[in-house]
Amino acid sequence: MNTKTIDFSKFSSIRIGPVVEVALIENDIVPKDHLIIGSANNVLISPTPPPLMILSKEYDYIRLDEDGLHIGAAIPGGRVVSFCKKNNIAHFEYLSKLPGTLGGMIKMNAGLKEFEIFNHLIAIRTISGWIPKEKIQYGYRKTSIDEVIFEAVFDAEAGYSVERYEMFAQMRSNQPHDPSAGSCFKNPPGDYAGRLIEAVGLKGEHIGAMAFSNVHANFLVNTGGGVYQDALTLIHLAQERVKAQFDIDLQCEIVLIDQKL
Repeated sequence: MNTKTIDFSKFSSIRIGPVVEVALIENDIVPKDHLIIGSANNVLISPTPPPLMILSKEYDYIRLDEDGLHIGAAIPGGRVVSFCKKNNIAHFEYLSKLPGTLGGMIKMNAGLKEFEIFNHLIAIRTISGWIPKEKIQYGYRKTSIDEVIFEAVFDAEAGYSVERYEMFAQMRSNQPHDPSAGSCFKNPPGDYAGRLIEAVGLKGEHIGAMAFSNVHANFLVNTGGGVYQDALTLIHLAQERVKAQFDIDLQCEIVLIDQKL
């Protein structure tokens, strides 16, 4: 089994985590008892993570076939958008503003507003073979997928839209530029996590170098040299205050990775 040394304080989008030997997934062989971390864009990795694995470069591809658009799970969203623009393919413009690689986006049914990755998905390929969308349970930022995704195929409709691309860019223009793992919490039904965090007085709140951003309260940001425990303390503080004041259980959108969990 080949491995790769990753310094998660540089590799992860929130710039927190240890230096770890990570197993490479190659030739559709998935190491047992390992957790996949993708491009580490929506994760918070503790100093004591479980064994980790990552897709190798063989899963970084995109091609247009007769049955649809085939995309490897290791490809970043920006590359998908560039391909679709060049080939006049519709419905992928929003991926340019979503961090991460395709496998993680599918696993969490990523999206912006009503535009979600499952909208035009046909099937995914895992160690079990091809699985059609109809066999997968999915909803807002969640799916029933419990295997490593190698590849997916999507509808390939004509009509790339510059207007949609610019609309998505505007939707993300209010996000902070400090390192973060994206939205910290899922929006509860009928409300917004950012509004709730601000309402309980935590917008801009710091513990060490970690803070709920003054730009957007639902972004937990690293202002420089932040550590896992301070991030975790802020997450628990927000959950406790929102529960006490609004009787709402904030659910993490950030994935916490710790050997103890």
